[in-house]
Amino acid sequence: DRDTDKKRIEELLEENIVLEIAQKQSMNESAHLGWELEQLSKSTDLADSEKSFVFELNECASSRILKLEKDNQSLQNTIQELRDASLTSRESSLKFVELEKENQQLSKKIEKLQNQIEKEKQSNQDLETLSEELIKDKEQLQVIMETLKADKDRQIKDLKQENDHL
Repeated sequence: DRDTDKKRIEELLEENIVLEIAQKQSMNESAHLGWELEQLSKSTDLADSEKSFVFELNECASSRILKLEKDNQSLQNTIQELRDASLTSRESSLKFVELEKENQQLSKKIEKLQNQIEKEKQSNQDLETLSEELIKDKEQLQVIMETLKADKDRQIKDLKQENDHL
Protein backbone atom coordinates (compact mmCIF):
# COMPACT_ATOMS: atom_id res chain seq x y z
CA ASP A 1 0.00 0.00 0.00
CA ARG A 2 2.81 2.36 0.91
CA ASP A 3 4.57 1.70 -2.40
CA THR A 4 1.32 2.23 -4.29
CA ASP A 5 0.77 5.49 -2.39
CA LYS A 6 4.33 6.63 -3.17
CA LYS A 7 3.86 5.85 -6.86
CA ARG A 8 0.53 7.69 -6.88
CA ILE A 9 2.13 10.71 -5.14
CA GLU A 10 4.94 10.72 -7.71
CA GLU A 11 2.42 10.55 -10.55
CA LEU A 12 0.40 13.40 -9.02
CA LEU A 13 3.55 15.47 -8.50
CA GLU A 14 4.49 14.96 -12.16
CA GLU A 15 0.97 15.85 -13.22
CA ASN A 16 1.12 18.91 -10.96
CA ILE A 17 4.39 20.01 -12.56
CA VAL A 18 2.86 19.57 -16.02
CA LEU A 19 -0.15 21.65 -14.95
CA GLU A 20 2.09 24.34 -13.46
CA ILE A 21 4.04 24.51 -16.74
CA ALA A 22 0.75 24.71 -18.66
CA GLN A 23 -0.42 27.42 -16.27
CA LYS A 24 2.78 29.42 -16.83
CA GLN A 25 2.40 29.01 -20.58
CA SER A 26 -1.20 30.09 -20.32
CA MET A 27 -0.20 33.08 -18.24
CA ASN A 28 2.49 33.95 -20.77
CA GLU A 29 -0.07 33.61 -23.54
CA SER A 30 -2.43 35.81 -21.56
CA ALA A 31 0.29 38.39 -20.99
CA HIS A 32 1.17 38.26 -24.65
CA LEU A 33 -2.49 38.61 -25.59
CA GLY A 34 -2.76 41.51 -23.16
CA TRP A 35 0.24 43.14 -24.80
CA GLU A 36 -1.28 42.55 -28.22
CA LEU A 37 -4.53 44.02 -26.92
CA GLU A 38 -2.68 47.12 -25.78
CA GLN A 39 -0.97 47.37 -29.13
CA LEU A 40 -4.25 46.97 -30.89
CA SER A 41 -6.03 49.41 -28.64
CA LYS A 42 -3.32 51.98 -29.39
CA SER A 43 -3.99 51.67 -33.02
CA THR A 44 -7.09 53.60 -33.91
CA ASP A 45 -7.78 51.48 -36.94
CA LEU A 46 -9.17 48.57 -34.95
CA ALA A 47 -12.72 47.74 -35.67
CA ASP A 48 -15.19 46.88 -32.96
CA SER A 49 -15.32 43.27 -34.10
CA GLU A 50 -11.55 42.90 -33.73
CA LYS A 51 -11.73 44.36 -30.22
CA SER A 52 -14.41 41.93 -29.22
CA PHE A 53 -12.35 39.04 -30.68
CA VAL A 54 -9.28 40.05 -28.65
CA PHE A 55 -11.49 40.50 -25.58
CA GLU A 56 -12.92 37.00 -26.09
CA LEU A 57 -9.42 35.56 -26.46
CA ASN A 58 -8.37 37.25 -23.25
CA GLU A 59 -11.46 35.95 -21.44
CA CYS A 60 -10.82 32.46 -22.79
CA ALA A 61 -7.22 32.57 -21.58
CA SER A 62 -8.39 33.85 -18.17
CA SER A 63 -10.98 31.10 -17.83
CA ARG A 64 -8.34 28.53 -18.84
CA ILE A 65 -6.01 29.92 -16.18
CA LEU A 66 -8.78 29.70 -13.58
CA LYS A 67 -9.52 26.11 -14.61
CA LEU A 68 -5.83 25.19 -14.38
CA GLU A 69 -5.58 26.86 -10.96
CA LYS A 70 -8.60 24.85 -9.76
CA ASP A 71 -7.07 21.63 -11.12
CA ASN A 72 -3.78 22.49 -9.47
CA GLN A 73 -5.51 23.10 -6.13
CA SER A 74 -7.41 19.84 -6.47
CA LEU A 75 -4.15 17.99 -7.14
CA GLN A 76 -2.52 19.71 -4.15
CA ASN A 77 -5.40 18.52 -1.97
CA THR A 78 -5.10 14.99 -3.33
CA ILE A 79 -1.34 15.01 -2.69
CA GLN A 80 -1.94 16.15 0.88
CA GLU A 81 -4.56 13.44 1.40
CA LEU A 82 -2.13 10.83 0.08
CA ARG A 83 0.60 12.16 2.37
CA ASP A 84 -1.78 11.93 5.32
CA ALA A 85 -2.76 8.41 4.29
CA SER A 86 0.91 7.51 3.95
CA LEU A 87 1.57 8.80 7.48
CA THR A 88 -1.38 6.82 8.78
CA SER A 89 -0.06 3.78 6.94
CA ARG A 90 3.38 4.29 8.50
CA GLU A 91 1.82 4.60 11.96
CA SER A 92 -0.12 1.39 11.35
CA SER A 93 3.06 -0.30 10.16
CA LEU A 94 4.87 0.82 13.31
CA LYS A 95 2.05 -0.51 15.48
CA PHE A 96 2.14 -3.77 13.54
CA VAL A 97 5.90 -4.03 14.09
CA GLU A 98 5.42 -3.39 17.82
CA LEU A 99 2.69 -6.03 18.00
CA GLU A 100 4.91 -8.45 16.08
CA LYS A 101 7.75 -7.88 18.59
CA GLU A 102 5.35 -8.39 21.47
CA ASN A 103 4.04 -11.55 19.79
CA GLN A 104 7.61 -12.86 19.45
CA GLN A 105 8.30 -12.13 23.12
CA LEU A 106 5.13 -13.94 24.13
CA SER A 107 6.06 -16.86 21.88
CA LYS A 108 9.45 -17.07 23.60
CA LYS A 109 7.78 -17.01 27.02
CA ILE A 110 5.36 -19.75 25.95
CA GLU A 111 8.26 -21.82 24.65
CA LYS A 112 10.13 -21.37 27.96
CA LEU A 113 7.04 -22.37 29.91
CA GLN A 114 6.56 -25.43 27.70
CA ASN A 115 10.18 -26.40 28.29
CA GLN A 116 9.67 -26.01 32.04
CA ILE A 117 6.53 -28.15 31.85
CA GLU A 118 8.47 -30.83 29.95
CA LYS A 119 11.22 -30.73 32.58
CA GLU A 120 8.63 -31.01 35.35
CA LYS A 121 6.98 -33.97 33.59
CA GLN A 122 10.36 -35.65 33.21
CA SER A 123 11.16 -34.92 36.85
CA ASN A 124 7.81 -36.38 37.91
CA GLN A 125 8.44 -39.50 35.82
CA ASP A 126 11.88 -39.84 37.38
CA LEU A 127 10.36 -39.48 40.85
CA GLU A 128 7.71 -42.09 40.03
CA THR A 129 10.36 -44.48 38.78
CA LEU A 130 12.44 -43.86 41.88
CA SER A 131 9.38 -44.34 44.07
CA GLU A 132 8.58 -47.66 42.37
CA GLU A 133 12.18 -48.79 42.82
CA LEU A 134 12.08 -47.81 46.48
CA ILE A 135 8.84 -49.72 46.98
CA LYS A 136 10.42 -52.80 45.37
CA ASP A 137 13.51 -52.40 47.54
CA LYS A 138 11.29 -52.04 50.61
CA GLU A 139 9.39 -55.22 49.68
CA GLN A 140 12.67 -57.06 49.14
CA LEU A 141 13.97 -55.81 52.48
CA GLN A 142 10.75 -56.95 54.19
CA VAL A 143 11.17 -60.39 52.64
CA ILE A 144 14.79 -60.46 53.79
CA MET A 145 13.76 -59.26 57.26
CA GLU A 146 11.08 -61.93 57.48
CA THR A 147 13.60 -64.55 56.34
CA LEU A 148 16.12 -63.30 58.88
CA LYS A 149 13.47 -63.19 61.60
CA ALA A 150 12.40 -66.73 60.75
CA ASP A 151 16.07 -67.77 60.72
CA LYS A 152 16.63 -66.08 64.08
CA ASP A 153 13.53 -67.68 65.55
CA ARG A 154 14.71 -71.08 64.28
CA GLN A 155 18.19 -70.50 65.71
CA ILE A 156 16.68 -69.44 69.05
CA LYS A 157 14.50 -72.52 69.02
CA ASP A 158 17.51 -74.75 68.17
CA LEU A 159 19.59 -73.10 70.86
CA LYS A 160 16.78 -73.54 73.44
CA GLN A 161 16.48 -77.18 72.48
CA GLU A 162 20.23 -77.63 72.76
CA ASN A 163 20.20 -75.82 76.06
CA ASP A 164 17.39 -78.03 77.33
CA HIS A 165 19.22 -81.07 76.09
CA LEU A 166 22.35 -80.02 77.93
